[in-house]
Amino acid sequence: MATSRITLGVIADDFTGATDVASMLVRAGMRTVQVIGVPDVAPEMRREAPHRPPEGAHPAWDGPAPDGPALNADAVVIALKTRTSPAADAVRESLAALRWLQSAGMRQCYFKYCSTFDSTPAGNIGPVAEALMQALNTDFTIACPAFPENGRTIFRGHLFVGDQLLSDSGMRDHPLTPMTDANLVRVLQAQSRGKVGLIRHDTISQGADAVQARIAALRAEGISIAIADAIDNEALRTLGTACVDLPLLTAGSGLALGLPAMYAQRGWMQPDAQAARLDAVDGPALVLAGSCSQATNAQVARWVDAGHAAMVIDPRALARGEPVAEQAIAWAQARLNDAPVLVYATSAPQELKAVQAELGAAKAGALVETCLAQIAKDLVEAGVRRLVVAGGETSGAVVQALGVTSLRIGPSICPGVPWTQAEGREAGRPLLLALKSGNFGGPDFFTEALAMETAG
Repeated sequence: MATSRITLGVIADDFTGATDVASMLVRAGMRTVQVIGVPDVAPEMRREAPHRPPEGAHPAWDGPAPDGPALNADAVVIALKTRTSPAADAVRESLAALRWLQSAGMRQCYFKYCSTFDSTPAGNIGPVAEALMQALNTDFTIACPAFPENGRTIFRGHLFVGDQLLSDSGMRDHPLTPMTDANLVRVLQAQSRGKVGLIRHDTISQGADAVQARIAALRAEGISIAIADAIDNEALRTLGTACVDLPLLTAGSGLALGLPAMYAQRGWMQPDAQAARLDAVDGPALVLAGSCSQATNAQVARWVDAGHAAMVIDPRALARGEPVAEQAIAWAQARLNDAPVLVYATSAPQELKAVQAELGAAKAGALVETCLAQIAKDLVEAGVRRLVVAGGETSGAVVQALGVTSLRIGPSICPGVPWTQAEGREAGRPLLLALKSGNFGGPDFFTEALAMETAG
């Protein structure tokens, strides 16, 4: 059986970020597989040109092989949990992911981080990007977290969230990575050894040739990473055209929109209209919310105000050793057969700060993640078949507790958030997961997600 290269290998620094970028690729017809963590064995490629999957089979998946993932995909996304880990650990895990993707024969590497550039002065965006550059033997890459469809735009190197500068948005209160500076050149320079430059909007608006000329000039100046402006999808497509030959791209999910068309032009892939098809799944539905972002607070409030069943998790009760998870599981089991339920630890910024001051930010977060993961595991075992999870750290804890090793990427619920189908679990009925970044989605996201049909 012949092997086949994957076109794009993506290293994502959290679980919701991985599904975010994967949804952009699927939307453009790239058959995409997401794996959870770095697989222990080398990839087995099962595509034989011009092989097409049999009728009824998912077009991007041949099923897990006994010794590791078997890929029939144009893109593979490796979901890590490195956004807030120590920089050295993030670098080590990212390089391990790179080696696995190289063994799959990837043509281009993509380091995916959040569209709000979540990081600290110590990293992890700069250290990981520079380590990947060194491993790929390249002296230049771009950094472009823009995602205009979700209101994340970059102009003159400054990141906007809607009409606000990043530093004026709710991200200034993020419990782990508060973003208090909207100047991305300055933010990235603080965590990078090499020089950071800028590709401005007026250059990008002139087209791909102008961008490539600017890149050549930046390289001549010794610039190794350049923030790239992007105020709309057209700018992202221009960047995709201009940067298709760079060994490494670093970005949020938006840049992925501009790449598949270029790959198709070069004959590296053939767009597949059925790339987002998942199995039809019925059964009880559960929503878990661990994020304390403004968007998730609004989503929880809308759910509660509508009179839907909801139970709040108290971190202080967890710290006292009370059986909070067991109580939540019993409460949910009594209601799940009637309608979806929500279990949440989401709170307003002031309450979050008070809890963190009392328990410590890391301890409070770990208690909540562990609790919600246990609730997810027990309720899936009890029959839940559709699971919506709000928050990157929470999503990571949940998929690990469920033993999920890979995900099929399905249709988008909203920009950046797709339905996915879990793989790598013990045999049983299918499980659908919607893993949502805390900041994504409108107020009615939970009900909109659960109302969607996923089978194409």
